Amino acid sequence: MEGNRRHVVVVGGGIAGLAAAWYLRRGDEHLRITVLDGAPRIGGKLHAAEVAGVAVDTGAEAMLARRPEGKDLAGAVGLGEELRLPGTTRAGILSRGTLRPMPKGHVMGVPSDLVALARSGVLSPGGLARAGLEAVLPATRIGTDVSVAAYVRARMGGEVVDRLVEPLLGGVYAGRAERLSLDATMPRIAAAARSERSLLAAARHISADAPKDAGPVFTTLRRGMGSLPEAVAAASGAEIRTGVTVRELRRTQAGWLLVTGPVPAPETVEADAVILAVPAPAASRLLAGQAPSAAAELGRIEYASMAVVTLAYPREAFPRPPDGSGYLVPAVDGRTVKAVTFSSVKWPHLTETGPGLILLRCSIGRIGEEATLQRDDAELVAAATAEMAEVMGVRGEPRDSRVTRWGGSLPQYEVGHLDRVARIRSAAAGLPGLALCGAAYDGLGIPACVSTARAAAARILDHLDPAGEWQSRTDSLTKG
Repeated sequence: MEGNRRHVVVVGGGIAGLAAAWYLRRGDEHLRITVLDGAPRIGGKLHAAEVAGVAVDTGAEAMLARRPEGKDLAGAVGLGEELRLPGTTRAGILSRGTLRPMPKGHVMGVPSDLVALARSGVLSPGGLARAGLEAVLPATRIGTDVSVAAYVRARMGGEVVDRLVEPLLGGVYAGRAERLSLDATMPRIAAAARSERSLLAAARHISADAPKDAGPVFTTLRRGMGSLPEAVAAASGAEIRTGVTVRELRRTQAGWLLVTGPVPAPETVEADAVILAVPAPAASRLLAGQAPSAAAELGRIEYASMAVVTLAYPREAFPRPPDGSGYLVPAVDGRTVKAVTFSSVKWPHLTETGPGLILLRCSIGRIGEEATLQRDDAELVAAATAEMAEVMGVRGEPRDSRVTRWGGSLPQYEVGHLDRVARIRSAAAGLPGLALCGAAYDGLGIPACVSTARAAAARILDHLDPAGEWQSRTDSLTKG
């Protein structure tokens, strides 16, 4: 170690790893902190790039505003004044060939108001009638975790799953309702399924209980969410090393040894403690020799890939400007594009640097759609522009475009996910000086990742300073 300074290595330079480094620094300003990432840049799925001269997010474009961890971190690293609210959050759904409004009062696609559902036109008359039967069905009590589709279909029918719930889950997880966990992805609905007779009534109660004056659900940063990683990295004071892949993790008498570099010429890094802030497959590989049961469970977490096609059109290419934030597309309709965000409408600040432009992003790819993502960039751009021509009546070609591919980027919270995470954490708890964080555990969003980073940092600080003196140096490390 370097003198008497204790050394913590964070493996993974996405927002979870960088936030963990920041929380470590806040807990102990004397720590030596190193962040290692195999990619050529930090930030993971947070990245901004220029399209038609405008800096736009090519990865995650927002974070939950009603959950504090992300906003608090942004403020703490000097970006508080950069936070921006959306101009609109009114989204639509492209169902049965027509762009329709999302029904009011839904809870992750589960309707709470049959009148609003009927007015939206999202379901066919038969699907609407089937959903209306839910209130008179006998109670469906669930015990252990089940898939979202299994429960919602039993209560409200297949069309509610296919045309409402699946598109929303697909937008978040790029997953399938048939496989995703009710407990992990829709916890409020899962709780209601265990306590209430009617799903419709439960959704109505959840919707009614939602705070009416809580403000917009989402927020972003003026220069994009891609500006957050650099700010957090700088504030952490950590040594950031990119292009460094950790190949092996070994327990030593003094702490940990990390093996990096090419196989013919390995390099080693010594550490008092380690935080693994990498996707589940990488964490599984590194823990195989240290915690085989945790490694096995991590290895069972599947990941979906996707691509984001960003397009910049002159405003006059649209017969009329979009008046909503975007729309979702049910997988059952078989279209290539699964979601569209009208970025310059949703985020009006983008028009400051792109006047006269309409910027939008098309999301392509769900789990099991690898063949679609094997198309080259030109084909994906062609699919996105064809979508705009058909649905929005856009004329001509975009002024600029960009394709960003996120291979193996979205963990799938399949049935039993919460129990799997509990087993992983139980097994990892037997490894002193090691902690885990990231999107594989408690949520894909930025606030959820930051929360896991805070918990990981607290675990490491407890290990290094069991007397708990670090707690007097920070007032927010373990709050949440």
